[in-house]
Amino acid sequence: MALSFAPEEERFREEVRAFLDEHLSERLRRGARLTSGVFAEPDIAAEWQRILEEKGWLVYHWPESAGGPGWSPIQRYIFEKECAEAGAPVLPGMGLKLVGPVLYSFGTEAQKQLYLPVLREGRDFWAQGFSEPGSGSDLASLRTRAVRDGDHYVVTGSKIWTTQAQHANRLFCLVRTDARVKAQQGISFLLIDMVTPGITVRPILSASGDHEVNEVFLDDVRVPAENLVGEEGQGWTIAKFLLENERGGSCYAPGLIADIDRLTGPAELDRHDPDRLARIRIAAEALEVTELRILAAMQQGEDPGALAATTKLLASEIRQDLEQFVSEAFGYRGLQLPAERPFYGDAIPQPIGCEEAQVAGARYLNSRAWSIFGGTSEIQLGIIARAALGL
Repeated sequence: MALSFAPEEERFREEVRAFLDEHLSERLRRGARLTSGVFAEPDIAAEWQRILEEKGWLVYHWPESAGGPGWSPIQRYIFEKECAEAGAPVLPGMGLKLVGPVLYSFGTEAQKQLYLPVLREGRDFWAQGFSEPGSGSDLASLRTRAVRDGDHYVVTGSKIWTTQAQHANRLFCLVRTDARVKAQQGISFLLIDMVTPGITVRPILSASGDHEVNEVFLDDVRVPAENLVGEEGQGWTIAKFLLENERGGSCYAPGLIADIDRLTGPAELDRHDPDRLARIRIAAEALEVTELRILAAMQQGEDPGALAATTKLLASEIRQDLEQFVSEAFGYRGLQLPAERPFYGDAIPQPIGCEEAQVAGARYLNSRAWSIFGGTSEIQLGIIARAALGL
């Protein structure tokens, strides 16, 4: 595997750098730097999304046939790495990276025409309705029912850990349409308008004080049958396709390395256990090599197989190690947990010491979710065991 870029790839990297220098404002960079959760706050995300869409780079991971730029895996990696190094906001992925590919891969022509353009324009905000109380990693046990009634489905049940549902106007949802067959075979994939009567969103505040996730209750919600994606009973197949995008649709190492390299300035970070920070960086660099190997295989049309399943697991461990290091380095100053959000807003109290210390505690607490969302680390280990070892 070559670890250097071809001349045309180097030219592309310079084009991306020039674009970021011109369009990524200090306001956006600061907003991203002071975001304690996984995704940028809606105001920052909407502004950055508009800029990328005007350039034609918003859905950089979509194929040309679906309206994307048709970039190669290496170009996508270069773009993500340059964005990470420049400190660009991380856009919510539920619409752009998850349901978007589902729609252009499984949706009807009418669904593509209805949903994809407004998704790109930022007029639709999607949430993911998969997990339920008692059905998290074991999605096949979900109990939310969808009963056909003429030209509608009547949906009853609840979803939990629904990221940014408080902002969403659309929900893509796994529902059980047939309880008589094997669990996986009775699941379907529905698109639900969040303003439909019978939907209630209840916030869940994390230990950090962030409001990122929610409970969503669906009480006799009438959903047009035309909102079914694929066929009845095809939901499990579509969900697996979507989860592969969630777990392996991006490279994790560029963001980790960029965050490590930005740990300069505050004296506490410079003095605190430099050997430990070096070990964390080496782990992130090793992950980057693994991701480059995966991209090289994809570039050649190969299936990276079990190798791809390792990246989410490793990234979760490195992210948690990094945020714990930062929190410990700041000591008492890293324990600031004001309830106000966002950290770059006018209502936030003045930081004790520096802004980086003020956000450190929240980032540490939120990092604990890395080994849960997108499939727990235990689930990832199971996937690796089956794919690599045949267990």
